[in-house]
Amino acid sequence: MSGNDAIDDRWDESAFGYPGWRVALASGMGVLVSFGSLLVYTFGIFLKPLTGEFGWSREAASLAFGIAAIMLAVCSPVLGYLLDRVGARRVILPCMIVFGCAFASLAVLTHRLWHLYAIFAILGAVGNGTAHLAYTRAVSTWFDRHRGMALALVMAGGAVGAIVLPPAAQALIQGLGWRGGFAILGAMVLAVGLPVVVPLVRERPGFERERRVETGGATVGQALRSRAFWILMVVLFLFSIGQNGAMTHLSALLTDRGVSPRDAAIAVSLMGAASLVGRLVAGWLLDRFFAPRVAFCVFGLAALGIFILSSAHSLVMGSLAAILVGSGMGGEADMTPYILSRYFGLKSFSVLYGFSWTGYAVAGAIGPVWMGRAFDTTASYQALAVKLSALTLLAAGLMLIMPAYSAYAGRQSPSPQLRAEAAG
Repeated sequence: MSGNDAIDDRWDESAFGYPGWRVALASGMGVLVSFGSLLVYTFGIFLKPLTGEFGWSREAASLAFGIAAIMLAVCSPVLGYLLDRVGARRVILPCMIVFGCAFASLAVLTHRLWHLYAIFAILGAVGNGTAHLAYTRAVSTWFDRHRGMALALVMAGGAVGAIVLPPAAQALIQGLGWRGGFAILGAMVLAVGLPVVVPLVRERPGFERERRVETGGATVGQALRSRAFWILMVVLFLFSIGQNGAMTHLSALLTDRGVSPRDAAIAVSLMGAASLVGRLVAGWLLDRFFAPRVAFCVFGLAALGIFILSSAHSLVMGSLAAILVGSGMGGEADMTPYILSRYFGLKSFSVLYGFSWTGYAVAGAIGPVWMGRAFDTTASYQALAVKLSALTLLAAGLMLIMPAYSAYAGRQSPSPQLRAEAAG
């Protein structure tokens, strides 16, 4: 075990009763009802009902998602700073309450676009306080040797959400209307998330003492001067444009081509199922192989999925595309926090993860709006989807030039004296 990532020898990560696994599973439940699951995977389901109700263009409605992504980008480093200093629970709980109430308030949405944009701005501002950024901080303090699988369990919550939330949203819209759907899903955030997060999600005991005296791990400045960090940022930016563009318009694209809304929701759920498998498989691989090479393979599958989606005209082809895209999204969710922790340690982990989310979210704002504009101007998604596939393939290739973990010289292990002091 290395540097500031080392776990006290009194803990056995492999043991069935190791408390870190309970923290990981509880964190996965929190991610299930987070921004990265609830809003992201149901936006496409609500897109056509909203545009049909109010007469908005798809570009105008998709801009709401872009605004949420921009707010996520702006606020993520701030949330990361707070997570590194006050701990996960003190950030997650207020963000979860605001997120659930704001999502439910979409039930009383008016025809004014600024109303939609204002609510989505709030959702984006607190979004990463409810999602992977917050939970991976807590879970990473519990694991070193099995960190890949532990993070996979956290990310699996989002994948489960991708499986169950699209058809649930579609069923709620059909049974209660889109307003009832927003109200019930928003209430679910509080009813499911709070009872799990409050008693179970926390950092490893003693971790704060270690952090105060540790010398290992990179500072924010050291990381920002490293080649590895900026390669990762470019990769995430390119990957996010393609994945978010394809994901948010998947349901609309398929229904435009003759697939029923119910079957389109099934395709979105298959994307979620593939994301779940992708996250678990990627977690297993990350604990055994060099992460950038794993990322190359996973991102390549996602690029193929978007290419197939560009010309998909049936549920079968749409589902195949969704499965490949979902596999890539699932793998990426594991890779980013894992790679950051391996190159730069946990000293400034949440701030660095927040910066990576800034790049990801800015691109996440571009992709859906770009897709919406392509449809509004050409009545087709095909040409742009091919371009997004190429961008995703480029992101995969860039992972092959990432340096070895050991190439970053600024990461040093704490001395035995400091570790003894941390152990109290």
